[in-house]
Amino acid sequence: MAVAEQTGRKPPGAVAIHVSRSLAWADLKAALAAGWADYRAAPQFGLFFAGIYVAAGLALAWALANQSAVAWLVPAAAGFPLLAPFCAVGLYDVSRRREAGLPLRWLAVLAALKGRGDEQILSMGVIIFVAFGFWLMIAHAIFTIFQSGSGTDSFAFLLSSTGLIMLAVGSAVGAAMALAFYAVTVVSLPMLVDRDVDFMTAIITSLSAMRANGHMLLIWAVLIAGSLFMAMLPAFLGLLVVLPVLGHATWHLYRRIVS
Repeated sequence: MAVAEQTGRKPPGAVAIHVSRSLAWADLKAALAAGWADYRAAPQFGLFFAGIYVAAGLALAWALANQSAVAWLVPAAAGFPLLAPFCAVGLYDVSRRREAGLPLRWLAVLAALKGRGDEQILSMGVIIFVAFGFWLMIAHAIFTIFQSGSGTDSFAFLLSSTGLIMLAVGSAVGAAMALAFYAVTVVSLPMLVDRDVDFMTAIITSLSAMRANGHMLLIWAVLIAGSLFMAMLPAFLGLLVVLPVLGHATWHLYRRIVS
């Protein structure tokens, strides 16, 4: 009983998992409003986690540009949002603690990143980073196939008609991969923060949520992708606000989907 009071979680198996099938526009708006409220109430956490993400993005861009690896820069920037859900784990815990009326302490929030000591969140993290690496390999393969025999440097090729076709093909492949990745993580990561379940149960629940609320969750995916893309344009700095708000909002949307 003492553990439940300290963590705000209920013992394993205490509550059955039920996926709502009635997600609506009002839920998306309410989740965004709640996400903004969480960010305003505890901006230090949002700025901290988003700051790490921004710093990593800038470091990656600098390293690729310094090596004249333009061929890697575009897919890296396009696939970088794939890492956002894992970076948002701490934000999910901030929202969880505020909702439960628990104190917001740095050690407690940072402890959420390692999960409950059962490596379930770590396993999801491995899946996320493997997916990012897989996307980079596929994107580079597409680039190599289209650029072969062009006789131009990487930057000039990107501006050519063939380069634009390549970007279209790469975008289509990337969108398909991103959608599959989104379906796996949209509910599973906040669920691993919230409940004592294994990562396979969390993934299955996430896929069930997509089947039950496909239309609204696709709208949510487009909103996330568009917001992150726009926030990345000013040297990633827009992510200092957009990423925390979306992270907190995703928690509240999860709470409306899973009960």
